Amino acid sequence: MNCITKAWQDHELELRTFLQSRIGDRPQAEDLLQDVFIKALAEGGKFCELESARAWLFRVAKNQLIDYQRTHKIYDEVADKAEENTEGTSVENLANCLPVTLAQMNVEDQEIIQRCDLDGMNQAEYAKLKDLSLTAVKSRIQRARKRLKEELKSNCQIIFDDDGNICCFGEEVKGAIKK
Repeated sequence: MNCITKAWQDHELELRTFLQSRIGDRPQAEDLLQDVFIKALAEGGKFCELESARAWLFRVAKNQLIDYQRTHKIYDEVADKAEENTEGTSVENLANCLPVTLAQMNVEDQEIIQRCDLDGMNQAEYAKLKDLSLTAVKSRIQRARKRLKEELKSNCQIIFDDDGNICCFGEEVKGAIKK
């Protein structure tokens, strides 16, 4: 029995339980589980050299889950009343301010934010496209997001709450209490 089969037999049930508990959809959890197994098979001999096969399998399962959740966001339906009041809303103003602010940033920041955050490309694909390590891409996108946040604060009069979420924007800022 090779090391991949052995590791799979040892951890499959635990991985399945982990995935099912996070998404609550058994067939989808099974699909993600199979994707994890395929990635393990693709590693081939390198998988056998891992210090902790369990840790590697769970890291891959977590990444598969994150990718799935990013592409399958569930949105609540908005009541018809909300559609009536669309003239000059803060959301529209912010939607107009974001592309302008992004266009003013350096080309590298624009590209990584556009591809990874707005177009949905995962960071591993971007790393491969740009011939960079995944670690380098993670660092670059984190720095680019930080710069974008600062530019949005300045250019669009955005205030973020303690959790980093947008609290107030534009005209709303006038009524907000700054801490």
